[in-house]
Amino acid sequence: MKKATVIIKRLEAAHQKTSFTSFQPLSKEMRKDISLKVKEIFDALGDSQLLKSSREVYIKPNAVDAKAYSFTRPEVLEAVINYFKQAGAGKIFLMENATQANYTRLVFRGTGYTKLCRKTGAIPVFLDEETSETLKFSDTIPERDGRETPYDLGTFEMPATVMKLIRERDQHLYINVPKLKTHSMGVVTLGVKNQWGFPMHRSRGLDHNYNLHHKLVDVLGYIRPDVTLIEGVEGTIHGHYFATALADEQVKPFRVLIASKNVVAADMTGAKIFGLEVTDVPHLEYAIKRGLSDGVNRLEHIDIKGDITDISTIDLLGDRPENKAYPWDLYPRFPEDVAIIKGREMACREGCVNNPLCTMQTMYLDRGGKGGFTIVMGKGFDQREIDAITGRVLIVGHCAISETAEGLIQRLGRRKVYLSDECNNLCDTAQALFHLMHVNPAFYVPVNPLVAFYEMNMAKLKGSSSRVPNPFCHLIKMV
Repeated sequence: MKKATVIIKRLEAAHQKTSFTSFQPLSKEMRKDISLKVKEIFDALGDSQLLKSSREVYIKPNAVDAKAYSFTRPEVLEAVINYFKQAGAGKIFLMENATQANYTRLVFRGTGYTKLCRKTGAIPVFLDEETSETLKFSDTIPERDGRETPYDLGTFEMPATVMKLIRERDQHLYINVPKLKTHSMGVVTLGVKNQWGFPMHRSRGLDHNYNLHHKLVDVLGYIRPDVTLIEGVEGTIHGHYFATALADEQVKPFRVLIASKNVVAADMTGAKIFGLEVTDVPHLEYAIKRGLSDGVNRLEHIDIKGDITDISTIDLLGDRPENKAYPWDLYPRFPEDVAIIKGREMACREGCVNNPLCTMQTMYLDRGGKGGFTIVMGKGFDQREIDAITGRVLIVGHCAISETAEGLIQRLGRRKVYLSDECNNLCDTAQALFHLMHVNPAFYVPVNPLVAFYEMNMAKLKGSSSRVPNPFCHLIKMV
């Protein structure tokens, strides 16, 4: 078997010396270093020969949100765009479908991608505003603990641009540019997980549970990038999205770029930066088992080139716990006056647990959100705990709703009970928490509220199918 090549480049320019709680643009020296290393990477991978017959280039960043450190640095994207402009590319597209509770064009504003497109001539593609086609998830029925766990939703909606890339894969160059992040539900979010930004919002809520990893690989079965370039100017531990107040605990200035034509090999290498093995990341294991790694199933099948050639014991900063990985679950800091009740039979970290906890944490630490309520999640509850609830309560997930909602509504009244259905309906979870915690959504995005209002209305006019909170949900109970 031919080994997969992965290139690792170290960034030599100094990173910011001040607290990471202040998100800063990169220095001139760092931008120059990035441009040089990006050129070296793509020269080694094939330079202009990477371009296909259409000479069009489609770039997929990780623009999950405009939260600091959650998105691919625009300085890296600029280097990629400029490289292919000089290589003779025709049109270059920057495409994304941001996470639930967001309009992509608003996220482009907050991340600096709108300015980047104007500066470079790249064409922004807001996938949430496109028409879509229905695809089937895999016919393979996933198993968990030795028993079959069929999907609740067997199909998903894929945007028109992505369908074009699937049908015309031999004509267009597709480059995946995720950020180097752990993920409190997916363990890591790198090249494979970054493609979960392709399905429309209405396709993401159900099965965002123990079956999430299977669905990530289902999407990979339809489309694989020609090149994956992992931006590791910084990496994040304790998850992919966090309160900026926790940045000094969660941001790691790794200063690396990782690239490969094999997305699974790139992800295996990126995971190893955190001290994680393939066996720690279920979706990488599933991708290998389903033949989507071109035969690569362990690090020995990867030819590491560049500034680092041995990652078997890699510890870039010298601060990784000895013989352990960096933590990827949520940092344990939440409002003390919020009671969390988890079902004893099941409570999925990938869905009804970490999604609301992550959202609550950011509202609490970054926006002064208030507590004084209860969150119920999972299935298989001690009825005595449910009967002891007296105040406002958010019930998250269809399992918990089916088991507890009727009784709580009868006893407390609908006014005190908030419902967020599906495994991960992030829109409704956010709407509930904005109201419960008295946080104004207009100030939750790092964009001038007037500009945000304009972009939200433009998204609606353009037909966005994104599931986004009502802008007045902090004042009016919506769920």
